[in-house]
Amino acid sequence: MNLTVDPGSDVPPFEQVRDGIRAQVDTGALAPGHRLPPVRALASSLGLAANTVARAYKELEATGVVETRGRAGTFVAGRGVGRSLREAATSYVTAVRALGVADDEALAAVRRALGS
Repeated sequence: MNLTVDPGSDVPPFEQVRDGIRAQVDTGALAPGHRLPPVRALASSLGLAANTVARAYKELEATGVVETRGRAGTFVAGRGVGRSLREAATSYVTAVRALGVADDEALAAVRRALGS
């Protein structure tokens, strides 16, 4: 994750962190499922108070950009998930068409895989 905070900016540091992470999620630089650094670690690396980073994470969670999984950490969620799903589906369709598999057979294979 590439993130910087400009201490001379009129934009509060928590907003810079929040907007920086959101921008990386929107561009795909941070993919769905990517684990963000722990609050204290990111705060230390940016020279910020832990509460500043915690506020940014909390706002990102409120908008569905990230999700917190308790002690497991904070992960990228939302926005990129739909795109990743479409890309996976397109890749699957391309593969089954190259194999000459009929659409109903391909759907049956997906249903079997989802059921397992």
